[in-house]
Amino acid sequence: MLSALVKWREDDSHKGDYGHLLIVAGCERMPGAAVLATGAALKSGCGLVSLHSTSRALQAVVNNYPSAMLSENPGNYFSVIPDLDSRTFSAIAVGPGLGKEPETRKALVELLKKAREKEIPAVLDADALNILSETDGWQELVPAGSILTPHLGELKRLMPDGISDEAISRLCGHTGCVLVRKGYRTKVFTPSGECLVNTTGTPGMAKGGSGDVLTGLTGGLLARGYSPADAAAIGVWIHGCAGDFLTERFTAEAYSSRDLIDYLWKGFELLYKG
Repeated sequence: MLSALVKWREDDSHKGDYGHLLIVAGCERMPGAAVLATGAALKSGCGLVSLHSTSRALQAVVNNYPSAMLSENPGNYFSVIPDLDSRTFSAIAVGPGLGKEPETRKALVELLKKAREKEIPAVLDADALNILSETDGWQELVPAGSILTPHLGELKRLMPDGISDEAISRLCGHTGCVLVRKGYRTKVFTPSGECLVNTTGTPGMAKGGSGDVLTGLTGGLLARGYSPADAAAIGVWIHGCAGDFLTERFTAEAYSSRDLIDYLWKGFELLYKG
């Protein structure tokens, strides 16, 4: 099913044809989250990746992924939104390593309102979801066509009245968003009521940072031009494929979330071969 969805690159094309992802991630205490999300986005196929973060996170990204573009946030955590007016972003990925400082909460709300105004879909993960769960009327803040990627704990905070499949489907229908329920046999819920169950991935991926990689990858696919449902489904499948390959090669114990980035190509290879 997923092989039929993959996009091919035209011979006569340039980086501007493949989308521009804005990542808002990391803080002074957690720069690695920004590194992981950015590295995965750069291997998603999208044309341009910009990271908005603190100076420490930006330096870490430069040292690892010099092809990313940088936007510096003053201070030690996200507090000022990047310029969405003068640059054309096709998607935003926000949340990994963000923290929950009061200024960060205000900046996230402002960012989402601006993204809604400009009709830019977002991938929301980690602290972005935690902040939303403590924000009244958060469903009205999320841009249509966005992707929420909670693990079980984040999902319970986001939906305190119940996290049944039916309740999640209703939430997706109400917000017009896709929700990825991460975990064993990750599920992808769509606004149309569809529920896809992922078949890749191993317990070896149950390590800090794996979700940051998925956020960057899925954000890149969304920016690349995939529909939210296709970006989510392809993203979780490729992400799991990388884990499958690493587990087979190194066991489930002896690899880290950083290693997932280097093996995302395995999932792409399988999909393009059909």
